[in-house]
Amino acid sequence: MSNESRVGVLLMAYGTPRHTDEIAPYYTDIRRGRPPTDEQLANLTARYEAIGGLSPLAARTEAQRDALQRMLDKSAPGKFHVVLGLKHAQPSIESAIATLAADGFRKVVALVAAPHFSVLSVGQYLTRAKAAAESLNVEVAEIESWATEPAFVQFCAEQVRTQLATLPPNSKVLFTAHSLPIRVLTMEGDRYSGEIRSTAQAVAAAVGLTHWSQWAMAWQSAGRTQEPWLGPDILDVIDELAEAENDAEQPRGLLVCAVGFVADHLEVLYDLDIEAATRARGYGLSFARTACVNDDPAVLSALAARVMAIA
Repeated sequence: MSNESRVGVLLMAYGTPRHTDEIAPYYTDIRRGRPPTDEQLANLTARYEAIGGLSPLAARTEAQRDALQRMLDKSAPGKFHVVLGLKHAQPSIESAIATLAADGFRKVVALVAAPHFSVLSVGQYLTRAKAAAESLNVEVAEIESWATEPAFVQFCAEQVRTQLATLPPNSKVLFTAHSLPIRVLTMEGDRYSGEIRSTAQAVAAAVGLTHWSQWAMAWQSAGRTQEPWLGPDILDVIDELAEAENDAEQPRGLLVCAVGFVADHLEVLYDLDIEAATRARGYGLSFARTACVNDDPAVLSALAARVMAIA
C-alpha cells in the first residue's frame, strides 16, 4: 500500500525539555522568543528538580503515540501512520507535517492530546497544522474536541471512585484544568470553560456526586502574566475550605481530578502533587489525586475510533 492511499495521523502535544540544557530554549519558546530572566529560569529548573529533574511528559506522549498506532493497526492494519508534532519542542507540528508530505501522505488526521477545545490552546495546534499542510498540498481532517468521550469519562469516574475510597467519607472532589486568560471568554467560538464543565458534570454523574456539596470546579497553573486568568484557583479553593473547617458539614478530605490533563507532567506532578497537596495537608485536609490517562488502552482505543471515523 502506497502512502498516498494511507492516512497520516498527527498527534499533537505541548512538548517538554528532554535534557536540562533544553530548559532555557524551551522556556524561551513558551515566552514567544523572549528569554526568561535568571530568576525565572532558576524557578522553573527548581520545579523540575522537585519532581525528579525533568518532566516525564516526553516519554508519556511517545507512549500515547505508540498506543494510538497499536489501536489503529488492530482495526485497520497498514492504513495509518502516527507521528508526533509538538508545540514547544521537536519534532514541531510543522516539521511533522513536512515529514508526512515528503513521505507521500496526502491526507492527515490532526488530533490533540487535550480533550477540551479553546481558541488559545487546541485551536492554535490545529491552525498551525492546517497552515503547514496547505502549503504542501496535504488535506487535513481535524478532531476539535473529545471532552465527553465515554471512555475518557469512564476512566475518570473509575479513578474518582477508587481514590474517594481512600479519603474521609465527607471528602470533596475538585475537577481542575489549566487556567487560561479571562479574555478567552470573549473570543468568538471559544467553548473551553463550558467543555471543562461538561466533562466534570459527566464524571460527577457517573460517580453519583451532588454538585458543590460533593464536587466543584477549580483552575490551576495560571500563567505569570499581568492579565487576569480564569478562577477560582485551586489554592484559593483549598484556603476557603480550610477557613470553614469548624463547620461539621465541611469536607475533611480533598480529591483532585485533573480532567484538563491527560499525561503526567509538571502541572500535575508539581502544581498538584507538591504545591496543592502541601497546602491542603497544612490545614489538616487529607489529599489525593486521580491518575492521568497517559496511554490507557480504553481511551486510546476510543481516540483511534474517532480517527478512523473521519479518515
